[in-house]
Amino acid sequence: MRSIFKHAGLAALGVMLMAASAQAELPSFAPLAKKAGPAVVNISTEREVSSPVMDMFNIPGMERFFEQFGGPFGRRGDGQNAPKRKSTALGSGFIISADGYIVTNNHVVEGADKITVNLNGGKGSGLQAKVIGTDADTDLALLKVDGGRDFPTLEFGDSDSMEVGEWVVAIGNPLGLNNTVTAGILSAKGRDLHSGPYDNFLQTDASINPGNSGGPLINMKGEVIGINTAIMANGQGLGFAIPSSLASRIIDDLRAGKKVSRGWLGVAIQDVSEDMAKALGLKNAQGAIIGNVMPGEPADKAGLRAGDVLVRIDGTQVASASEATRKIASLKPGAEAKVTVIRDGDEKSFTVKLGERAASRGSASSPNARGEQIELGLNLRSVTPEDADRLQIASDIKGLLVLDVTPGSRAEAAGLRSGDVILSANQKPVQKPGDLASIVRRDRDRGVIMLLVNRRGETFFTTVSLGKK
Repeated sequence: MRSIFKHAGLAALGVMLMAASAQAELPSFAPLAKKAGPAVVNISTEREVSSPVMDMFNIPGMERFFEQFGGPFGRRGDGQNAPKRKSTALGSGFIISADGYIVTNNHVVEGADKITVNLNGGKGSGLQAKVIGTDADTDLALLKVDGGRDFPTLEFGDSDSMEVGEWVVAIGNPLGLNNTVTAGILSAKGRDLHSGPYDNFLQTDASINPGNSGGPLINMKGEVIGINTAIMANGQGLGFAIPSSLASRIIDDLRAGKKVSRGWLGVAIQDVSEDMAKALGLKNAQGAIIGNVMPGEPADKAGLRAGDVLVRIDGTQVASASEATRKIASLKPGAEAKVTVIRDGDEKSFTVKLGERAASRGSASSPNARGEQIELGLNLRSVTPEDADRLQIASDIKGLLVLDVTPGSRAEAAGLRSGDVILSANQKPVQKPGDLASIVRRDRDRGVIMLLVNRRGETFFTTVSLGKK
């Protein structure tokens, strides 16, 4: 029994020593908070909005009722608007220059009639800010205040060099609680929340709450590696920040008074699915497949085609459509980009001189139209000039018009609908129903067929299973 207690005592001692060692290795965030905190500001905004109480009475017939019998707000004369009220909101920001330039989120200041900046500690509080510039696509804004003195500042760091698992600190004004410091780790990179075309968020478990928006996410050197901007509804312990590698270039443009400009290929792209990869004979589902090349745009001039799979831009591997969009957008209009694609199983490279990135159509065919039924569950016929006019698509489009889709068929499962125009199958043009039928027979062993579809003027790829029902 004594030996049992002896071993248990040694084990307990070992746990205590390990805990003490781990505690000794944990960093102190106090110096970082003391150094960075003074450059973080509270931003409050005011805007005039319609009274929500009056909005409750925005019901057909109620206006006439109140005019005749009076109401809680009295009678409004002709031309008078509904009563207004002041709406206020809070956010965070950080100073990047001694003369008072401040970075925050666009959504913090968008539509504001008045923007007030309160400094940490209350000294110099109540400074009125003006908007220098905004970029809604990345949710960034640059403000300016005049304080008659040098302001404390923060500098941007390199978010690309950050590793998952490194310590980070968020400073801001969550829930209106000024100068709150929270710490955690960088828990993921490259998060796409589908909130915009350039999503590439840093993810952290440093506590972020409403009011943190626009505040800095700081590395252990005291550099800003992210701008806190989003939380997930119903999520706990997850916050998201715009990486400094994206934000710093945009902020520099805004500060210089330049319009934020982005590179433009002039293509419609989408992710390569597993079924598309099979249909194309690719080794893996990587890259971005071009669904449409816009006539006269940079990609068209360089020789890119629909069906090309974009795999590299300037030597950098591209894993998805969103990654390709971000990479092209990060380049300046007029720059030349080397674009590598897979076409018919071979790699081809093109040099594209980028442009500048700068927004219902008819319904399906007549109900009594007749076509040819094929095994995928599609009733098809060749597109006629009359079809093109009715669908408001280009008159020179050649393809197969989908007249009907059989309920429960593989075509319905793939999302095809009446009025779609099938342009190609496995990258081979189709102009008669027999063209599609022969490709289905030829490529049955692949298990899927990839179709290029024009729907109300928009072109995209989809795949249809060739397996047994």
